[in-house]
Amino acid sequence: MSAATPNLARSILQRVGEAGQPPEVGIDHLNVGNLGTLAVLRTEYLEPMAQTGRGSAFKLVQAYYGGGKTHFLYCVRQRAWELGMCSAIVGISPAECPFDHPKQIYAAVARELAWPPEDPDCPPARGIDQTLLTALDERRKQATDEEIVAWIDGTVRRIPVDSASFRSAVVAFLKAEIAGDATNSELVASWLRGEDVNLTEVRHLGIRELVDNETGFRMVRSLCQTLQGIGTPGLLLCFDEIDRVLSLAPRRRRLVADNLRQLIDLCGREQLPGLLCLYAVPPEFMTQLVPEYPALQQRLKGPSALSARSPQAAVIDLENLDLDPEELLFQIGLRILDLFAVAHGGPQATDVQHQNLRDLARETAQTSFDVAHRRAFVKAAVDMLHAQREAPGRVNAAQLRTLAGRAAELTVLAGGGGEEF
Repeated sequence: MSAATPNLARSILQRVGEAGQPPEVGIDHLNVGNLGTLAVLRTEYLEPMAQTGRGSAFKLVQAYYGGGKTHFLYCVRQRAWELGMCSAIVGISPAECPFDHPKQIYAAVARELAWPPEDPDCPPARGIDQTLLTALDERRKQATDEEIVAWIDGTVRRIPVDSASFRSAVVAFLKAEIAGDATNSELVASWLRGEDVNLTEVRHLGIRELVDNETGFRMVRSLCQTLQGIGTPGLLLCFDEIDRVLSLAPRRRRLVADNLRQLIDLCGREQLPGLLCLYAVPPEFMTQLVPEYPALQQRLKGPSALSARSPQAAVIDLENLDLDPEELLFQIGLRILDLFAVAHGGPQATDVQHQNLRDLARETAQTSFDVAHRRAFVKAAVDMLHAQREAPGRVNAAQLRTLAGRAAELTVLAGGGGEEF
């Protein structure tokens, strides 16, 4: 991990200080406590997939709301990017992006798909069309347009995929870009993004079906298959439950469970080569929804959670971290202190500031009965260190209670949903 630049450090502090949410880039500058689990995922899954283009795996990530699921997914994504893998992190919501609505799931994956950024301090350009353009630009560095057209006709057109229409759309998009045909390029890009397109407009390009609820998951599978066919070493696909799926009606919960079972089976049969799929949920998902569906329960239940001793386990439990709650908060605080030194030139990492952060970590851990205390702590720590820039010194007990209490109240008012630190 390279040192943070002042601009990146300020961006991270602003993100965690305002909303207690993980930063879009630079997550490793804050991350502590889960390095053992991340090492297992990298060595046992990501690296072999990136090196061989083979293998696929599904893992269920569980933690309470505010327990760091989104934070963890960002950490895994950073490691996938380092290996050159594409990524997509999709928020699952019963209202806006339900897992029982295949068309919306495909559209969300296509919208969030990202090629690993060249500059680790900048967020990537998202979207399936942007990803294909980046792949085309990478190939143009090594070949002429005539050679690329030959590659499209000889290789891309023959990629084994579940949907021939999806493959035809990729071929048509790449050729339109090479030819400078903006009309067809924009038309096919709309189809690839899962937007409503009239089938008669694209049939002449070999596209004979639309993205809908009948074809949505087939298109997701075809997207995974096509990415590897055009030269990416693999794909990290993450589904992050940001609103409770348990609130769905029984019929819709059954569809969610069935779709999830099918996804697990596809990964188990390696029909999606080079894919690591993570599905992040609260623990109630395992205790309340999964037992309703024996076929799903059989695939997810195991004697232990994923660890160095059990790398094959299907479940990653973020409640089992490398550090206890107080030490975890303190170590996060030290990372924030380092970022302050880069971003603002202070306060300095002195014994006084270390003790302030230790006291704040203890106060937050002891007075909060909600796992979302991590979010409350980072907000309080940023607030405290801003004040310490002007008037450094020991923070007294009353000030600590005020800092921890105010941050916790703001976290509750924020609703506890959304991205979690």
